[in-house]
Amino acid sequence: MLRAQRGRWVVHWGMAGVLLAGACLLGGCGSGPPPVPRPSYAFVKRAQMHMGTLVTLTAVAPTDAVAQRAVAEGFRAIRYLEGLWSTWIPASEVSKINAAAPGTAVAVSPSTFTLIARAVEIAGLTEGGFDITLGPVVDAWGMSREPRVPSPAELERLRPSVAMGAVILDPERQTVTLRQPGMRLDIGGIGKGYAADLTAEVMRAQGATAAVVALAGDIRTFGTMPDGARFPVGIRHPRENNSVLATIELHDEAISTAGDYERAFEQDGTWYHHILDPKTLQPARGCQSVTIIAKEGIWADGLDTGVFVMGPERGMALIEALPDVEGVIVDADGNVQVSSGLRGRLQFPPTKAP
Repeated sequence: MLRAQRGRWVVHWGMAGVLLAGACLLGGCGSGPPPVPRPSYAFVKRAQMHMGTLVTLTAVAPTDAVAQRAVAEGFRAIRYLEGLWSTWIPASEVSKINAAAPGTAVAVSPSTFTLIARAVEIAGLTEGGFDITLGPVVDAWGMSREPRVPSPAELERLRPSVAMGAVILDPERQTVTLRQPGMRLDIGGIGKGYAADLTAEVMRAQGATAAVVALAGDIRTFGTMPDGARFPVGIRHPRENNSVLATIELHDEAISTAGDYERAFEQDGTWYHHILDPKTLQPARGCQSVTIIAKEGIWADGLDTGVFVMGPERGMALIEALPDVEGVIVDADGNVQVSSGLRGRLQFPPTKAP
């Protein structure tokens, strides 16, 4: 278990594809009769760097002290999870799994076990499109350091290490075992979403009545503003910097976007990005971006990558088949597909409507 301004605001959550749109937080925006007095509340928003990205926590609570405590404990939870999952920290649980000899069971915390178990489940749902065993291949592409195009021979040598079937979970002993030599887990495609879930739980337990937890493009919300307003979020246009493709109001939901513009580079006229297809070990080419809205961040974060790799047709079929999951897919040609449950919820600028 984990231990656990006001006025108009516009926040850009970074490169990963979502923006928190403007919202009147106090009532009385514009002209009109004086606002009806409402019970007092506190609104606290703070940002820090964690997990290699900007983390912004926003809390609404009955008092300033409660809101401040919720935000402080939220950041403490994120630091704790970073210590469990970061592959940049040699003592983290994921680092210990990666460093263990093939076939060695490594005991982990409930949070880490759940994270990897959900990753295995999402890998199955996405027909292998989502794969946390791509660690050695991600390193070969150098997306976290110096981007490069690895040779076909180099990628083929790494292929045996990409093996979700060789990730063995023991729920009774709560252990994780990697059976294949050279395997290395990369939980970057799901960890921030789950961290947002757990942090939201901590903030709620501390007395926040509503909150937004944003780890770059992975956002989890709960509750509403005291006047009932939900949290408006903009989905980034994948080909127009700082332009919104569509907006949606979130209520007790998470949103995550995978885009081919995040960690990317061009070489010899070809665009390369960090969303790799486990079958080809090359960047997936069927989509420009995929946005998933779900009840939990762990599902939104893992599914956006998996659906991106699946491509627009199979990906949208999966979204429609899953309960409490919705999505927006921009395919390689820029065509926009919207799942049935989002129709009527999305607001498109006049020039962006599909």
